Order: sequence, then structure tokens, then C-alpha cells
Amino acid sequence: MNWLRERTAAVLAGSAIGDALGGAAEGFSAEAIKERYGGPINGVVPPYHADWQTARLVSPYHKGDGHITDDTLMVQALIQVYAKHRDHLDAFAIAETLVPLLQTEVRWIPELERETILLHRVFLAEKWLVTRLQYGHIDPREAGVGNAINCGAAMYMAPVGIVNAGNPRRAYAEAIDIAGAHQASYGREAAGIFAAAVAAAVAPGATVASVIEASLRYAHDGSKAAIEAVTAAAMALPESATDDEIIAALRDAVRPYDTVGEAYREPNMDARLPSRTKSIEELPIALGLLIAYDGDFRRSILAAVNYGRDSDSIASMVGSLAGGLGGWEAVAIDWLDVIAEASRVDFGEYADRLADVAEEIQQSDIERARADIAVIEGLGVATGALR
Repeated sequence: MNWLRERTAAVLAGSAIGDALGGAAEGFSAEAIKERYGGPINGVVPPYHADWQTARLVSPYHKGDGHITDDTLMVQALIQVYAKHRDHLDAFAIAETLVPLLQTEVRWIPELERETILLHRVFLAEKWLVTRLQYGHIDPREAGVGNAINCGAAMYMAPVGIVNAGNPRRAYAEAIDIAGAHQASYGREAAGIFAAAVAAAVAPGATVASVIEASLRYAHDGSKAAIEAVTAAAMALPESATDDEIIAALRDAVRPYDTVGEAYREPNMDARLPSRTKSIEELPIALGLLIAYDGDFRRSILAAVNYGRDSDSIASMVGSLAGGLGGWEAVAIDWLDVIAEASRVDFGEYADRLADVAEEIQQSDIERARADIAVIEGLGVATGALR
């Protein structure tokens, strides 16, 4: 297995593991998680609510028991879009291919325990894609405007980083274009930064430091400020810091940039509104945990799970990055096997499909680069006087 294929499999495995483990804890505080499970979560656990079907009627999902959530389902859907177009994507590809896929493809939805279309599982901010693009006929590049600003687009951008492996700048630009169909403001910005981080993580010789550097290089406004604050807090932690101390320190660092507020299920009145000074919480925390645990696959994912709040998305993001850095040998296969069986998913199939497309795209990029160089060299004669 070559480098790109191996790292693709590791990124997707890390993403799915973090998502499935974090799903049980989503929406709850670190304290509530400990109370429910008799201590921190250390692997696959049952749902937080035993009566999950009726505990929250607005989202009656079977989270826990190794079930992947909408984060992974959207990652897989984006892989299918790449598999159809077999080239770099833009917002128009999302409108052309992802939106019909959400409405027409019947598949097993683990949290619903039945086969149905993906549209019936994604939550309101993702249903926006269909509302705006299918029914509103909005320009795909602007369709994300007006949506609740959250991590909805960022959570499934790992494939963008993979097809742009080693090129964070291009990954950022492609994700920003794609995410315009779904999100605006700092939600769209986070999608670009996360894609850049994944592209950096899967590059040969990548380190935690190089991933953070790439994230900050392309970040802007409140997202950059939040990442700077959280990563600085992570680097300042003493080696003796406990998991609880790490979680508390990172939460303190991101708090000024977070619009949701302390009661996650009772967000502030100005939550999720566009802003130049705010940030989603999930990505800065994922990057902070990557530093705090020095890229350790299991420990960083478990810390994200026990952080609570939007734990599945945080754990999915840090799992992607830890997988990209550590490769397949770092992946917790014992967790992955349980999740694959519980969710009825062949993760290897999706990894192979994305790796196939990524290899084709990189070959096309080489040919396009050669053509560009020829043009530039031709221009050099005319512009030589400017040297």
C-alpha cells in the first residue's frame, strides 16, 4: 500500500472512530458525561439516554453503541461526489451531485436503525443544502448565506485534504469553494482551515507543529484568533496536566470566541450568527487536543469525547488529523472493527474509492502544472525586462 492510500485509510478511520465514540457524549458537559458513565468514556458505550427514541423527539437518534453519526455519513457522501466527478470540486458540484444524493440514495442509517435517504438523518443546518439549492435555486457559491453558522461544513471536509495531500493552500481554497454551498462566515472559514490541516497531516514528514502551522497560515479573523489562543493554551500546559485540566484549559481559551455559550443545548441569543471575531468551537479544540496529546491517536480522541459539547465533531476532526500523522499503524483497530460491525459499513471500500480518485486527481494536477509551467516560461521572454 502506497503512502497516499495508507494515509487515506487512516484519516477516514480516525474520523469515523472519533465520530462514533463521541456521538454518545454529544451535547453534554464533561461533568454530566462522567456522572452518566461512572467516569470518563474509554471506548464504545451505550447511548447517554437509554430511552433514546423518546428522550429528545427533535433528534431521536441512536447515538452510541458504535454508531457513526451524520459527520461520517456526510464524509462518505462527499467521497461519492468525488467518485463521480473524479476531479477537484466546487460549489456547483455540490448542487449537482450531493444534493440529489441526499434525497434519492437509500442506505442504512445506523442511528435510525433502518434504510432510508440521508436527508432524513442530517440535521437542520445540513437540510439547508436541499432547501436553498433544490428549492431556492440559489447560486451555489452563495447558498450558505443565512444558514446557522456551525461546524456543519467543516465536519466532512477531510476528503478535500486528502485529494490535495501535501498542498494545504489548495485544500483551503477548494474547501472554501465547496463550503459556500452550505455555510458562511466562520463556519465556511473553518471548513477551509480543516481541509488545509488534513492536507498538511498526510504529507510525508508531517508533525503536529506542521499541521498547526498550516492551519494558522490560512486562517483568518476570529477563527485564526481562536486557534492561536487554544493552541497557545495547549502548548503552555505542564507535562503533569490531567485530562480534566487539559479540557478545562482549552475550554477557557476558546470561550471568548464561542457564540454558543455554556449551556450547549440552550445556546446564547446571538449564537451561530455571522461574525468577523468569532469561531466555531470544534476545530480550535481539536487542534489544541492534537498538541496536548502530541498526536496520540487514542488519547486525543478520548479527550475529545470526554470534552463533551459537540464531542462527535471534535473527536472526528482530531481523529482525522491523528490518523493522518500516525498512519494505519496508529489506528485503534479494535474500536474500528466494533464500529464497522455496529454501523454496517465497509470503511475500506470508502478509503479505496477516495484513494483511487485522489491518485487520479494528483496525476491530473501534475499534467496541469506542466502545462502552466510551459505557459509561464513562454511569458518569460516577453516579461524578461521586468526581472
